Amino acid sequence: MKTKPDLLQMLKKESIDFSITEHEPLFTVEDSKLMRGKIEGGHSKNLFLKDQKENFFLITFIEDITADLKRLPDALNSKKLSFAKPKYLKELMGIEPGSVSPFGLINDDQRKINFFFDEAFLKFEIANFHPLVNTATVSISPKDLIDFIKKFHREVNMINMNEFQK
Repeated sequence: MKTKPDLLQMLKKESIDFSITEHEPLFTVEDSKLMRGKIEGGHSKNLFLKDQKENFFLITFIEDITADLKRLPDALNSKKLSFAKPKYLKELMGIEPGSVSPFGLINDDQRKINFFFDEAFLKFEIANFHPLVNTATVSISPKDLIDFIKKFHREVNMINMNEFQK
């Protein structure tokens, strides 16, 4: 499994412009909101979900949205969704709860996870995500993140999460 240093090396090798901010562990959106003013740009909420057919989904969207999980399955071409157990996080993305981000997809060698990225991020110059651990934040342009995920995982599905708010 790739680690934070591996990820940072991959970003550098791809000549992707990014910055990294080290900080205390952040486990929730509320924790990360305490960092406002120190880290500019769009901030994310990430849901790692599973359906009854063992399909996995990572949905990354703007932190202020509260997703309606009852309405989301249709958009994902799935049935009933539930939060995937921490064992799947470790198994598929090599990360612990609280560290979920699109960067975890670099460890999904079997390409089992379907990634959905909120199109609202495209209005930001910079978006922020944990680099496989919750003790740092990588700031990167949304376009560069999409290109990076396409290269090292697979196609990125765009979604308008405003349509799936509670």
